[in-house]
Amino acid sequence: MSSVFVSPVDLKAVNALSADSLIAHLGIEFTAAGDDWLEATMPVDARTHQPYGLLHGGASVVLAETLGSTAGNLCVDPRQWMCVGVEINANHLRGERSGVVTGRATAVHVGRSTQVWEIDIRNAAGKRVCVSRLTLAVVPMQQRAGA
Repeated sequence: MSSVFVSPVDLKAVNALSADSLIAHLGIEFTAAGDDWLEATMPVDARTHQPYGLLHGGASVVLAETLGSTAGNLCVDPRQWMCVGVEINANHLRGERSGVVTGRATAVHVGRSTQVWEIDIRNAAGKRVCVSRLTLAVVPMQQRAGA
């Protein structure tokens, strides 16, 4: 299979883009990439808990959106295009209180105007915590918010 990404994924550069953002605040770190997938980890701690000590569903959605959007943007020429989320859903399957969860975004459809990514989030034991699907719009760079 040929890669969906326009160039080899430089994880160090991808992680550097997250500095001073919600992504960095939550401790999300990109860790691996393949031909059609991108992976990241997120700690389950006070930053990502809901008031009852469980992983907040919104934190799982942030991880999912981060993975899918980042992967999508690695599939386009960043001088001309950007990918923005238009719809995300998530099914929360298991509660987590501590440790690290790992998400993997896998390409379902990488088209000229839309992309669809499936994001699978698992705990350290490999059990599914959340499954999500993200739809992205591919838009010209001049359509950025505020531009």
